[in-house]
Amino acid sequence: MSSSVQQKIQYLRTLPAIRERCNKVHTLAQEGKLEYFEYHPEKEAGAVNFCTKIIQRDFGTNVESIPPHGRWRHLDAGHPRIEPLIAKWKSAPFPPDNKEICRRLLDLFLVSVLLDAGAGNVWKYTEHSNDEVFSRSEGLGVASFHMFSEGFFSGDKGQPHRVDARGLSRVTPENTGISMQASEANPMSGLEGRAMLLFKLGNALRSNPTYFGKDARPGNLVDYLESQSTVSSAETRSVHVSVLWHALIDGLQAIWPTSRTALGGVPLGDVWPCAVLATSSPQPLADGDDFVPFHKLTGWTTYSLLEALQKVLKWEIAGLEHLTGLPEYRNGGLLLDLGVLSLRAGAIATSFYPDPSSNIPRLPPSHPAIVEWRAMTVIELDRIADGIRARLGLTSAQLTLAQVLESATWKGGREIAAQKRPETKGPPIDIESDGTVF
Repeated sequence: MSSSVQQKIQYLRTLPAIRERCNKVHTLAQEGKLEYFEYHPEKEAGAVNFCTKIIQRDFGTNVESIPPHGRWRHLDAGHPRIEPLIAKWKSAPFPPDNKEICRRLLDLFLVSVLLDAGAGNVWKYTEHSNDEVFSRSEGLGVASFHMFSEGFFSGDKGQPHRVDARGLSRVTPENTGISMQASEANPMSGLEGRAMLLFKLGNALRSNPTYFGKDARPGNLVDYLESQSTVSSAETRSVHVSVLWHALIDGLQAIWPTSRTALGGVPLGDVWPCAVLATSSPQPLADGDDFVPFHKLTGWTTYSLLEALQKVLKWEIAGLEHLTGLPEYRNGGLLLDLGVLSLRAGAIATSFYPDPSSNIPRLPPSHPAIVEWRAMTVIELDRIADGIRARLGLTSAQLTLAQVLESATWKGGREIAAQKRPETKGPPIDIESDGTVF
C-alpha cells in the first residue's frame, strides 16, 4: 500500500474529515447540484424557530441545565437508573472508587451504544418491574441496562456489572434476541448484525490491550486516557477529545463489517462513496476522494463516554468543537419534515417504495441518496445550532452542539415525525437497518 493511500485512510478516520467532506456536499447543494435532494435554505429560519420553541418549552431560560446528548438519557428512560446503580455500588461492603465507577459506566455505555442501531417501527421492550413499555432508542437503552445489570456481558461471575471479552465471547443472536424480547410477534431489525458487533467487540478488546487493558474491557479506556492527559496547576485533569476518538476508531476498527467501503483493501467503517462528488468534479478523482466519512456510532459513543468522564471524574475535555452532529434519521428527518431538504421528484426508483400507498422510500445505508442526506445533516445541524444561539443570544460555549442535539434537533425530529406519521412515528425515509449503522 502506498504512503498516500495510508495517509488518506488515516485522514478519513479523523474528526475534521467528517465536516470537511460533508461541507463539499453542502457546497454542491447550494449550487443545486445534488442528485437526490433540493436544498431550501430559506426554510432554515423555520427549523431554527421550531427547535428554539422546544428548548424554551422544556427548559425555559435555564439553558445551562440542558444535559449533553448521550446514552445516559436513554438508559434513564421513564425513571432514573444510572444514579441508583451508582448509589448501589457506593453502598457495597467494598465500594469501588470513582475511577472504577467510571470504568463500569464506560463498559455499559459502549455496549449500549453498539446495541442502539435502529430496531424498526414494531419492536418494543417491556420492563418487567413496572410493565412500562419502551421502543426505539429508549427501548434499546433500557434493555441494555438490564442485560448489563444481569451480567450478560461479564465473564467474571463475581462481578456482573462489567463488560469484558470473555463475556462477549458468549454473545449470540439467539441469547441477544431473548434478552431483548425479540420474537416473531415482536420483530427487531438488524438483530443478527447487532449481536455480531458485540461478539466482534470482544475480539477487538482482546486485541488492543493498549486501550482496553489486560482484562479486555471498555472501561479501561479510563486508564489509557489518564496516561494521555495533563493536570493543571489547579489539579484539574484534562484530555483532548481526539485521544478518545483515536482510541475508539483504532481500537474498534475490527468490529465493522468487512463488506463496507474499503480503500487499499482496508475496510473503513461508516464511510461511503458519494456519487455526486465524483460526477460534479471537472476531472477524475483519485481513489477515496469521493468518500464521505460519518462514523455515527463512534460519534455517539464519544458523546456518551465523555459525559461519564466529566460527571464522575470531573475531567475537562479539550477540543469538543471538533465533534459533529450525528447523521442519523431523527436529525436528518427534521430537515425533510420541515422542508429544508426535499427529495427531487422521480429521483428514487419506484422499486424502493415497498408500500404503493406510501410516499416513504426504503433505502439501504449505501444508497447515494442516504449518503447525500447524511452529509447535509452534519452541516445543517451546525447551521441550525448557530441559528438557535443567535436567537437566544448565546455563544457556543453557553449552548454546545451536544446540548442542541439533546434538547432540540433529535427531540424535534422525533416530535415532527410523530405529528406527520402518527401511525408509525417513523422517519420520512426508511432505512434498511443491519444493526451496525443507525
